[in-house]
Amino acid sequence: MAARDDGGVERVDELAGWVGDGGVVVLSGAGLSTESGIPDYRGPSGAARRATPMTYQAFTRDPVARRRYWARSHLGWRTIGDARPNGGHRAVARLQELGRLDGLITQNVDGLHQAGGAHGVVELHGNLARVICLDCGHRTDRAELEERLDAANPGFAAAVSAVNPDGDVEIDDAELDGFTVVDCQACGGMLKPDVVYFGETVPPERVSRSFELVAGARTLLVLGSSLTVMSGRRFVLRAAKDGIRVAIVNQGVTRGEPYAQLVVDAPLGRVLPEIVSRIEDAAVRF
Repeated sequence: MAARDDGGVERVDELAGWVGDGGVVVLSGAGLSTESGIPDYRGPSGAARRATPMTYQAFTRDPVARRRYWARSHLGWRTIGDARPNGGHRAVARLQELGRLDGLITQNVDGLHQAGGAHGVVELHGNLARVICLDCGHRTDRAELEERLDAANPGFAAAVSAVNPDGDVEIDDAELDGFTVVDCQACGGMLKPDVVYFGETVPPERVSRSFELVAGARTLLVLGSSLTVMSGRRFVLRAAKDGIRVAIVNQGVTRGEPYAQLVVDAPLGRVLPEIVSRIEDAAVRF
């Protein structure tokens, strides 16, 4: 188990050396997007910020829960859709451009890696910018759905008390009265954000692709994840089992620390650009 570090020069130097070696696979979590204004699921202590996220079972079986979700998500999309990549996202894309990354796996559903210039991203949990019909499987753009919801709910503007990391917001249930949910234009079926809810399984092809990337890595670099849920932690466990070195950059505790050789507790928007700078400087010198 690695000693924890507060982002000091020596640890960042060591991490820059590891990344500079290449063969890095990144596993990113919600902590990478907090500097873009998107809240994470857990604070520095690891405690959940939200006790009752939407589950697949509630969404599909309970029309009231589904209407509540879409009303809240309709308002929350303004925060998610307007978010812009931060220095951490751009640094990851630059490392990919420099040839240091062999793969990029994200647990995030905000699309900010791609907006920051990255490509070939494995989106474990999907993307809020897409909508899927659970009946016919047809996928559409979220912007198109937002236009339809605006048209079906003119003047809907409930007071928002908090934005949640999964793209919806907290509002008083009394303000949900009269909100209209729209259905699939292709078949009239049930629409859902193209993301993996709690109680739903990650598509097996995404999991197998992620394990394939980890198996070929020299370093698994975890960015901004508490690794509390097995969806992401399983890749750290596999890396440790296979003797692949694990580095973690995160603000606060993580459940991956017993398996990591290097842990830096510091803002990703500061550490990652610094690593890029050191790698670029080394390339110029040699």
